[in-house]
Amino acid sequence: MEETGSRISALEAFYVGQVPRTVYYVPEFITSAEEASLLQQVYNAPKPKWTQLSGRRLQNWGGLPHPRGMLAEKLPDWLQKYAEKISSFGVFGGNVANHVLVNEYRPGEGIMPHEDGPLYFPTVTTISLGSHTLLDFYHPISRGQHRADEQVTTPQTEQDRYFLSLLVEPRSLLVLGEDMYSCYLHGIRPATSDVITENVANVASCSSYRDKPLPRETRVSLTIRYVPKVLRTTISLGRRK
Repeated sequence: MEETGSRISALEAFYVGQVPRTVYYVPEFITSAEEASLLQQVYNAPKPKWTQLSGRRLQNWGGLPHPRGMLAEKLPDWLQKYAEKISSFGVFGGNVANHVLVNEYRPGEGIMPHEDGPLYFPTVTTISLGSHTLLDFYHPISRGQHRADEQVTTPQTEQDRYFLSLLVEPRSLLVLGEDMYSCYLHGIRPATSDVITENVANVASCSSYRDKPLPRETRVSLTIRYVPKVLRTTISLGRRK
């Protein structure tokens, strides 16, 4: 797909212009039937596929990213379908996504502010299933990376470093790239409900939620990315080829 400058023409209608580059937010990217099918596939995965962490549990598909290269596994068909669909928009520079991280967040669970790092192509895409969440963005403690038009300061507390939030609804697709990927940390506050305020950058598309508590339910996210550095050896069904 052709790009308009640094913006992707296929997603232009979903560009969020109230934030630094680049955010696309596509509500109802998948249908309710697709959502139900994906949730079924996630929960039908073998128990060893789950890894329990503090605040959430996850599944890793496609291989384990590593600085020396990812030892790739073939994505299952139910994930490959969406990896190809999202990649067809050109969000990974003409490459096809080869890695999916499945996260499950129960009400009250979240993830500390973090960055995805240099192992991935600098664009992250996420399909949300089951529930909404607020994705919060923060200035990093070290301001070694910052936009040219920003004043360089060093606020230390998480509250002082808070920048903005995005409402991520079930069945939506969120695409983050450029400054929003590289210059800010993102995280999910552990909470059982959210209130949509003016701090939510895509508030225009969620006016019905304004100033009303929005209870969280169990949310499953599919984080679909491209890992550029892949080892030539591949794995299929646990055996090397």
